[in-house]
Amino acid sequence: MPDILIIETATEVCSVAVFSENRITALRENQNCSNHAAELTLLVSECMKAASLKFTDLDAVAVSGGPGAYTSLRVGASVAKGLCYALDKPLIAFDTLLALAAAGKEMSGSQKLLLLPALDARRQEVWMALYNEHLEPLLPAQPFVLDDGPVWEYCMKTVPDALERQLVVIGNGSRKIRSQYFDGNPEFPDTIGCSAAYAGEIALQSYLAGEFQDVAYFEPFYMKPPNITTSKQVPL
Repeated sequence: MPDILIIETATEVCSVAVFSENRITALRENQNCSNHAAELTLLVSECMKAASLKFTDLDAVAVSGGPGAYTSLRVGASVAKGLCYALDKPLIAFDTLLALAAAGKEMSGSQKLLLLPALDARRQEVWMALYNEHLEPLLPAQPFVLDDGPVWEYCMKTVPDALERQLVVIGNGSRKIRSQYFDGNPEFPDTIGCSAAYAGEIALQSYLAGEFQDVAYFEPFYMKPPNITTSKQVPL
């Protein structure tokens, strides 16, 4: 089985894992990182050491491809691409929301699921998607403004048998969604945030299928462009 280094920096979590021998063999992460650029390379080194691997042992590097925060995703992509260039290894990009959905599926005991991964996009907005229990997409990644109405009503319009399924809301956007009205008894596993630990199987399937990114041109899918302000000072 391949040895894959996994980097997840889509949110405030800075997370690195090694997937080896068909399982996560090492994990290092900061749950509330304020400076991904300062911490990521240190976590990578610690994780490789914990897995007892040399960088040349790696078969691929996998990185969160978004959606997510602009700056932190760029940091993750830059480090992953740099490693791939230096080691001549393939680059894998995994979907942030799909990895969260996989974690929600693993933690839920229900058979028929609606998995709703959601990321906080500031103000009254989240980025979300919808998957069934087979991790098949029912709604693609998209922004949702909570002032426009309950997420649950939107789900019911999309999935005819929504009321027959257990809704599981995952990710740091779940705190906003939780305040809305819901039919049934949705699950909000607060312990599930973004983590490289959730992307191992997804990265493996991409590796086996040969689904690699062009290292030179790969760019993550950002939730929003950077908030850049222009100085109003008149140059001297």
